[in-house]
Parts: sequence; C-alpha cells; structure tokens
Amino acid sequence: MAKKLWHLILVVVPVLTLVGCRPAPPVARLMDVTMVIADVLPEDPSDGVWQHAPEFTTPLLPQDQVEPRQLEVSTREIRVRAVAAGDHVAFRLEWDDPTLDDQPGHEDFPDACAIQLPAIAEPTLPAPQMGESGQPVEITFWTAAWQATVDGRGTTLRDLYPGATIDHYPHEAAPLKSDPIAQREVQLRYSPAHALGNWMAGPRERSVEDLISEGPGTLGPGPSADSQGRGQHNGDGWSVVISRRLPAGWDSARGSQIAFAVWQGDRNEVGARKMRTGWINLVQEP
Repeated sequence: MAKKLWHLILVVVPVLTLVGCRPAPPVARLMDVTMVIADVLPEDPSDGVWQHAPEFTTPLLPQDQVEPRQLEVSTREIRVRAVAAGDHVAFRLEWDDPTLDDQPGHEDFPDACAIQLPAIAEPTLPAPQMGESGQPVEITFWTAAWQATVDGRGTTLRDLYPGATIDHYPHEAAPLKSDPIAQREVQLRYSPAHALGNWMAGPRERSVEDLISEGPGTLGPGPSADSQGRGQHNGDGWSVVISRRLPAGWDSARGSQIAFAVWQGDRNEVGARKMRTGWINLVQEP
C-alpha cells in the first residue's frame, strides 16, 4: 500500500508542477493600425474619443540602414490609436521618455516623432526606409521644440537661454524705436533666415511640417497635407496627436500602409539617428 502511494506521489507532483508553472496565454495584439470613424477629428491627446479606438503597440527598430546609424535601442515601443473623419485621419502616438527635451541648441536635440505614408495608396509599396526613386513617401514630422514655440515660448536668445547676458539686439537700439520701418530692416539684416523667408526656426503656428522623400538623403518640403499636431509630456513620456489627410488613392476596402519614427533628444537622436518601424497595415474599421 505504501509503495502504491509513493508511486502516485511521484506521478501527480510533476503533473501539478507543470500545470502550476505553465505560462499564461499571450495577450492578443492587434496586427493592424485600425482607424475608427468619428464626426470630428480629436486634436488633444486627452480627448475621450481616443478610448473608442483600439490601441496598436509595436516594437521600434534601430535605424541601421544608412549613416549616421542608431544601433542602440532607446525607445522600445510605440503605442498608436487612429481616428478618421472624412478624408482626414488623426493618430495618437505614445512612447515612454521621462526626459523632456524641447530646447534647440548647438548640442541640444529636441524629442520628436513622425508618421510616414505612401504618397499614393496603391498595391506596390515604396521602400519603407523613406521611399525610393519614383515612389515617394509623405512624412509629417512633429518636434517638441516647435510645440514649445506654438505654446508660447519665444525664439529670442533671452527666451531660449534665460541665464545669458545680452546688452541688446541691434534692432532694439534706442534711435530705431521711433522708426518702425528702419527697425524692421535692421531686424531682418541680422536675421538672414527670416530675410529669405525661412521661418523653420520660428515663431511657428504649427508644431508639424509636411515633407516628402524618395529615399534616404532626399527629404525636402512636401505638398501641404493639412497637417496639425499637438504634443503633451506627462513626466513619463509623450502623447502626440498628428492629423493629416489620407494619401491620394485611399480606398477603405483595400487600406494602405504607415510607418512611425521616434527621436529621443537626450540620446543625441537627430536626423537619421532615430528609432523606427517598417510598414504596418493601416485599415478602417468594418
């Protein structure tokens, strides 16, 4: 009897051990970025409409295709929700980054993110690494530095470097205060970018920029996609809304593709140094 009992223990205990240690079944992840339909696009990251959109989570990849490469993993994943209204769509991008970097400078790089879509939604896709010759991609780029400007931070040295000592700007000289036209001329003389119509440095009305690319090294200003952006940092990471029109040729039955990129300023990420994804299916809810 004792021998049979001992044999039963030897059989049952391993079975119980296997059952008790069996890992929980994996949580199902969305395979596509799925747009839900709304009457109006949400502009704020905290808008309640986002809760009705399914969240897509994907790992980010180091940019290891072209120089300068980013081979170390910084941002591990990005969480995305999408809401469409008419021929426009808004994406909410969220990622972990406890360091707020929104100060431009010689060695300071702002946090940033971007979405990439084919310029034309068609079955043949451009290369995911910023398109290819004859098959361009449209990119909408957001940066925390532009967001700070839109939110009211000035663009002068006093605004950017409050601790700096500045006698005065040339256009602030006392003799010019009574002559606004001459004051403006002097201001442009010492602001060559603005004199040439380049307002990239600010002040800005939008925190995003529409760009177009046909491969690495070809990025440039693109046609307007009616893009808008709004970003908020909550101490743990960013939540950024980017809205724009859908690509030309969009067909809700066929869908299209989208890709994402994230830059962490404190990791010296700028330009090609970034974390990225490949193409991801972009579909509309049934």
